[in-house]
Amino acid sequence: MPEHVHLVIHPPDGTQIGRVIGEIKSLSAREWFRTTAGKSEKTTRVFWQGRCYDHNCRSRESVREKIEYCHNNPVRRGLVEQPEDWPWSSYNWYEGKADVPLKMDISEF
Repeated sequence: MPEHVHLVIHPPDGTQIGRVIGEIKSLSAREWFRTTAGKSEKTTRVFWQGRCYDHNCRSRESVREKIEYCHNNPVRRGLVEQPEDWPWSSYNWYEGKADVPLKMDISEF
């Protein structure tokens, strides 16, 4: 999405998910500010909101529902007509296409 990201993460047991999210935020913000566009900004360097919204999926159906929500979000927002048209979606990977920018780890879900 232009101003936010959706992730479905299936961490191993015992993973401190807050640390995982923090690392994702830290690495991506540093990369952004390393670019010319990021360096040209003269305001306070804040890239991410302070907190993320999370939802614990307790069933396979819930995981599938969240993945489908992510795939359909650009359509609902009017950014594309079909989920496969959004270039940063995992939709095409799930459809079995090989040439995709985002590849998913194979999961039991």
